[in-house]
Amino acid sequence: MSDQQVDQGKRTWLIATGCAGAVGGVATAIPFVSTFAPSERAKAAGAAVEVDVSAMKPGEKLTVEWRGKPVWIVRRTPEQLDALAKLDPQLADPNSDRKAYPTPEYAKNAHRSIKPEYLVVVGICSHLGCSPSDKFQPGAQPSLPDDWNGGFLCPCHGSTFDMAGRVFKNKPAPDNLEVPPHMYLSDAKLLIGDDKTA
Repeated sequence: MSDQQVDQGKRTWLIATGCAGAVGGVATAIPFVSTFAPSERAKAAGAAVEVDVSAMKPGEKLTVEWRGKPVWIVRRTPEQLDALAKLDPQLADPNSDRKAYPTPEYAKNAHRSIKPEYLVVVGICSHLGCSPSDKFQPGAQPSLPDDWNGGFLCPCHGSTFDMAGRVFKNKPAPDNLEVPPHMYLSDAKLLIGDDKTA
């Protein structure tokens, strides 16, 4: 066996193993690189959410998820709406002027909504990100004032919000509940996450 034949054999072996390694590297890289593409769930997390509110009765609340956050839709009763105007002196930001969670122009009103009947807010307290509890029943209750008109109570640190998601004075929460971008596609269809034509 000559030296030339041994070198040729080594060369063939090196080429074959190099090619096999390259194919294995590409086969490994393709799934790895594809993990950087957003999943369908991730794409949907930022997408607008369409909600049918036609079956909601006055006093009911519906929770949907948008961008990984709970969004509350509350169909307020006439009594709950009437109570809102009387609460202004007790609220930290009755006109939603603070800028931490800017309120869309179409919700900068006494009821903080497009349609007075429907409240649409992100159900996360502006203090430490807890989720407040429904306290729609008016009247004295544990952790609430005797003249309670209904709203939300954050059980973590006692912040209270009225039926428009506005925070009461002297509470840990620095701001009102956030009003997400939203609009009505029809009387019964609400789109959360988009308000381009609102």
